[in-house]
Amino acid sequence: MSELEYPQDLRYTAEHEWVRSGEDGTVRIGITAFAQDALGDVVYVSLPTVGDTVATGDACGEVESTKSVSDLYAPLDGEVTAVNQALDATPELVNTDPYGEGWMYELRPSDEAAVAALMDPAAYQAQLG
Repeated sequence: MSELEYPQDLRYTAEHEWVRSGEDGTVRIGITAFAQDALGDVVYVSLPTVGDTVATGDACGEVESTKSVSDLYAPLDGEVTAVNQALDATPELVNTDPYGEGWMYELRPSDEAAVAALMDPAAYQAQLG
């Protein structure tokens, strides 16, 4: 587990998504190093559409790898404000840079305080076992 990174400035979900707060009240969402490592080589990503409203826990996309297809779950209630178009042509960014260029989508949370209720890096790593 030690070779996988879990940046300290992020919040995490039990479904292996990360959330980074932006300065404008939006959050950026992606999957963790643990998730991309477990999936293997990502070959396709299906994302929500800008303007979609999502609810916490709802499936809002898929990540397809050479091993399997996994749902992407909304970590918070809110409206999708952006999607990472680069993943259409280069889905492998999820593997090579899961916390940077491999981000999935951005969301304007209905309740900004809900971000703080997500797991911190220590709690996320503890639930991994």
